[in-house]
Amino acid sequence: MKEQFGLSPLIRLTLLSLYLALVLPLPLLAPTQLRLLMLLAVLFGFALVIGLLSERLVIDQDGLEVSYPTWMRWLMHRLFRRGWSMQWQNIKAIVPVGTSQGGTVYYLKTNDLNHQLLPQRIERFDRFLEIFRERTDLETTGIGRLTPPWTYQLLAVLAVLMVASEIAAGIALQVGWIMLPGGSPN
Repeated sequence: MKEQFGLSPLIRLTLLSLYLALVLPLPLLAPTQLRLLMLLAVLFGFALVIGLLSERLVIDQDGLEVSYPTWMRWLMHRLFRRGWSMQWQNIKAIVPVGTSQGGTVYYLKTNDLNHQLLPQRIERFDRFLEIFRERTDLETTGIGRLTPPWTYQLLAVLAVLMVASEIAAGIALQVGWIMLPGGSPN
């Protein structure tokens, strides 16, 4: 038995849309001599965000592991020290911790008193909790996602509206309906 859980598609789409909404206008607003460099930086940043959002939880009969695909693993494990694994038999408790935003995160506590953050933003979260409960005999009732889906849905709609308005503004600039301050009509 081996199952893999990626980041929730809603969260992934929302964060990618938000990144685009925030940085899409930068190459157009940059001085002419820096536009190519800014475009390359935006593309590099987009690839980095995709890599950060490629985190996955893999579970099997022995335990669980939070990792990244091969193309991103070297960066995340070496530079950011992200990624971890635990054996089922070493997991001793689930420790709830309140966040400053009023939510609750949960840490997995091991026999040797190590703590790792329980992934709460993964797809098929209920299935993961079911397997976790079977393998550890720890109670998972009351453990939910970190944030309700409507928050990401609202943020996704706002990000898409921002991207749409930026595209509309870019088209308006190209056809000459509007001009940037200090810019020439051509």
